[in-house]
Amino acid sequence: MNSNNYCIIMAGGLGSRIWPVSQRDYPKQFLDILGTGETLLQSTVRRYAMVCPIKNIFVVTGESMAARVHEQVPALDPKQILIEPYRRNTAPCVAYAAAAIRTINPNATVVVTPSDHAVFNDERFAASLRQAFEVCERQDWIVTMGVPPTMPNTKYGYIQYSEELAMPGAPDVHSVVAFTEKPSVEMAAKFIATGEFLWNAGIFVWRMPVLERAFRQYLPDVAATFLDVEYTDDFNYWERVYSMCQSISVDYGIMEKADNAHVLKASFGWSDVETWDSLYDTAEHDANGNVVLGGDAMLYNSSNCVVSIPQDTDKTVVLEGLDGYIVAASKDVFMVCRRQSENMVFRFAADMDIRR
Repeated sequence: MNSNNYCIIMAGGLGSRIWPVSQRDYPKQFLDILGTGETLLQSTVRRYAMVCPIKNIFVVTGESMAARVHEQVPALDPKQILIEPYRRNTAPCVAYAAAAIRTINPNATVVVTPSDHAVFNDERFAASLRQAFEVCERQDWIVTMGVPPTMPNTKYGYIQYSEELAMPGAPDVHSVVAFTEKPSVEMAAKFIATGEFLWNAGIFVWRMPVLERAFRQYLPDVAATFLDVEYTDDFNYWERVYSMCQSISVDYGIMEKADNAHVLKASFGWSDVETWDSLYDTAEHDANGNVVLGGDAMLYNSSNCVVSIPQDTDKTVVLEGLDGYIVAASKDVFMVCRRQSENMVFRFAADMDIRR
């Protein structure tokens, strides 16, 4: 294993789109959403530890979640858990962690990843990631992971790529033509029909000097705040920094502007598990198209439903005559909602917060 490989795992999200299973005080990265015996965070750390030494893996999270990260991944030293005082999107998060890694290894090759995605073939994933690391060690490129789309999904970003290979010996790497964020279903269908587009998995690999140069060129304010100063582990300092920092994503702030962006076309079975629909698309279905996760459920004359019940409940859920519904329970909420109305989940969660 290459000791120069580092990983930044972003674990500060709230996962509010799959409420009530994921809630503010216990978001989805800390849950075994798919019933695999591992939380999404645990599976993410295990997967990246196949390519990066565990001592080189850093998790960035909120203050209220830091203890939970340590509890779920005790192999991490406390210094590998970086606390963000405020949520400011992905660019400040990456710059913050990069500043910490640079003090250890200024020439590190770094992968940046969400903590709450699902991957279904770990060996293929590790092979693709190794190739991305190898390419970045040879070229001053930013390499992102692209997944071949299986349907015109409007909740994912899309990457248009050049048909020609970017370099000899890297059969899956292409230069990026354009990024498009969450197109309409008609546009997504056109994208897929061309064969020139991939889903954006939100995973980036770059060498530290390339990362720093990109921030200074495209996000100079963020670079000045995080990378042009000496790193410190003084939380009070970062609290002041974050209170003044702009909120902006790596995708919008850097990737959409960079002229050295490349994409590695990779097939390892992927979902961002972002919404109830993506969870439904990801998980295993029964003969009637139902997905049942967690606890005990009995379904009669029901189809195309996603049912998520806590594994530790002593109750059995019985459903009859439902078609295309979300049935989800947490310790204090039981929700029944049509899948086509899943955008109402935000309202449900907000109204519940008011009631509390």
